[in-house]
Amino acid sequence: MQFVILLLGILLLLFLIIRVKLNTFVSLIATSILVALGLGMNPANIADSIKNGIGSSMGELIIVFGFGAMIGRLVSDAGGSYRIARTLIRIFGKKRLQVAIVVASFLIGISLLFEVGLVLVTPIVFAVALEAEVPFLYLGISMAAALSATQGFLPPQPSPTAVATALGANVGEMLMVGIIVAIPCVIVAGPIWTRVIRRFNPDLFVIKRSLPAFGEVKEFDLKETPGFGLSVFTSLFPVVFMILATVYQMVVNGGTAPKNPHGLDAVITMLGNPVIAMVVALLFAIWSMGFHRGRSMKEISGTLEDAIKSIAMLLMVIAGGSAFKQVLIDGGVGKAVQQLMMNSTFSPILLAWLITVILRVSLGSATVSGMTASGLITPLMHSLGADPVMIALAIGAGSLAASHVNDAGFWMFSEYFDLSVKQTFQVWTTLETVISVVGLLMVLLMNAIIH
Repeated sequence: MQFVILLLGILLLLFLIIRVKLNTFVSLIATSILVALGLGMNPANIADSIKNGIGSSMGELIIVFGFGAMIGRLVSDAGGSYRIARTLIRIFGKKRLQVAIVVASFLIGISLLFEVGLVLVTPIVFAVALEAEVPFLYLGISMAAALSATQGFLPPQPSPTAVATALGANVGEMLMVGIIVAIPCVIVAGPIWTRVIRRFNPDLFVIKRSLPAFGEVKEFDLKETPGFGLSVFTSLFPVVFMILATVYQMVVNGGTAPKNPHGLDAVITMLGNPVIAMVVALLFAIWSMGFHRGRSMKEISGTLEDAIKSIAMLLMVIAGGSAFKQVLIDGGVGKAVQQLMMNSTFSPILLAWLITVILRVSLGSATVSGMTASGLITPLMHSLGADPVMIALAIGAGSLAASHVNDAGFWMFSEYFDLSVKQTFQVWTTLETVISVVGLLMVLLMNAIIH
């Protein structure tokens, strides 16, 4: 019954957004209430479930998104994005721009949360696409594929690290095998899948001069823009802290942050936190792209206000998606999946992937689906003597599959790339599914080679 209610809820949500043209945030909240009632939740607890869902996601994202948007707009308004774009085009040429974007996004994605990476890298990729006179999606799909694959397979990202810990898998081994698994995923879901989508949906690949999330990109005299090094450093300043913190934890603490850090451990943990990193990065950007460029505080404040206005609805939509996800969890959809797969006879790797896919489609959250699946598969893994690393990577692959309306990433991609719900299904949902399937195949191949 829970799956029927879930399906009806998704259909209602799509109807409200696509046919009725109701605001996406309003549609998500209204659907969440109706689905909660359909799942048999106590009406008195529905409001708390919605508030908890919104609060759990917005607590960190308010600063990450807000400050990230400010940093991006400061760099853009100062001409830094234009300088980065022109330099990349000059070095790689138009034919190899996809390669440059894939490599950069993959390296950045290892240390950054998907949301943070998307906020920081998307404005630069948009500027590169605009200056190279190629469609934003032509480069953006490869960027998203690289950022997404690192989230599913590579520690120290939260989800794969948590899954590895729960299964007792070696984090270092998972990282090494995960890189081998992730690279083909990025190649297939990035440049190759871009060609497939472009062949069947050529209308999506148009050159846009502005996007709602960024506003119109200004034109600059290259001589009057900041240097390439300073522009890149400012744009990716949070990455520096996060990479340093990651390397420190891997070298000093074996890849696992201490539960109660003290002294230097505490300082490194603080600076590596996305919230603190963003605050420090914004202060640096205010100097490097503001005061250092001769701009007044009034001009800088105007840029910051414009940045917040551009992402206000994006934050609301993500909040609505998080509320929908929490209602599904509190309504017992996760337990229904557990009961459904309890007596299955699949191989442990396939079963781990399949359980995670069902949870991902049902609950939306990659982290929640991954952690729930690890708990379900652990007894079978031990009884059959399966490799924890391979099981963890299979769960990682499953956690990326079929992102749709109950996943905040779906709405982020939709808003950032200025796509309709239908177009987001065609691009983002298929992209995530390609990564998931290729990831499963690579895990099966690696398991056959190693064992």
